[in-house]
Amino acid sequence: MKINSPLLACLAVFCFLGVCQGGSLRKQFYRKSCSQAEQIVKTTIQQHVSSRPELPAKLLRMHFHDCFVRGCDGSVLLNSTAGNTAEKDAIPNLSLSGFDVIDEIKEALEAKCPKIVSCADILALAARDAVSVQFNNEPKWEVLTGRRDGTVSKSSEVLTNIPAPFFTFTQLKQSFESKKLTLHDMVVLSRGHTIGVGHCNLFSNRLYNFTGKGDQDPSLNPTYAEFLKTKCKSLSDTTTTVDMDPNSGTTFDSNYYSILLQNKGMFQSDAALLATKQSKKIVNELVGQNKFFTEFGQSMKRMGAIEVLSGTAGEIRTKCSVVNS
Repeated sequence: MKINSPLLACLAVFCFLGVCQGGSLRKQFYRKSCSQAEQIVKTTIQQHVSSRPELPAKLLRMHFHDCFVRGCDGSVLLNSTAGNTAEKDAIPNLSLSGFDVIDEIKEALEAKCPKIVSCADILALAARDAVSVQFNNEPKWEVLTGRRDGTVSKSSEVLTNIPAPFFTFTQLKQSFESKKLTLHDMVVLSRGHTIGVGHCNLFSNRLYNFTGKGDQDPSLNPTYAEFLKTKCKSLSDTTTTVDMDPNSGTTFDSNYYSILLQNKGMFQSDAALLATKQSKKIVNELVGQNKFFTEFGQSMKRMGAIEVLSGTAGEIRTKCSVVNS
């Protein structure tokens, strides 16, 4: 196949400027520069997950939130400063946790290979390795590496980029399309809701005031709705949490799709996946465990490549919570 030289040159410049959709990522990016990098991430994660079973859900969500704002550049890890409120302090990110684990990994890597491994790559690897612990540490998807760290983090950009739990199908689809992800990716990646918890205030309107008339969402399974009401007593409850998957809240499996088909999706954005024939067909196809893991791995690879920084763009932070001085 003949390569269009001007096009190739244009793409090279595009990635050099730091707006690259994954083209600069590759397997074992640190093989020569820091050969133990991926093992250090894996070992540290294993040590923490055994005592913190909620960590896989936390790190998976953090990785998702990082990639949907400014791309997968580790900007969600940055602390706010006197003149700027960072992403981690935006309302959707206030429940994120696991930053301490990322910092610990970074400290170990800096001791071994100073200024080599990016925080963005650490987060991508940590999310994969945390989920993989329950599968005897067999990696459940491939993580390409070579990301660089961003130097900008603004809380104002979070609400306009992170898909909200009350999104309709149309809003959800537009959000994923804006990141160059497909409808199939949207359904597959939503399955991250099979682990972790949801705060009552993010879905209690479905129980008590769906249309503003004190009513319940008619698309929500009535039995499941009654169960949720025993946990979330009112619209004003902002502290109680409930497992997003009523059957296996800490187990990463394909049960998410089974509960969707029973109309037991916790959030309105979960229920939205059944709104069209095409999306519902994808849900049905993903009920099988084997097919799901293959599809999830491919979608995670695409998500992990969103607007990555490469070349001389960004930096390699020496500490994940602050930009280099």
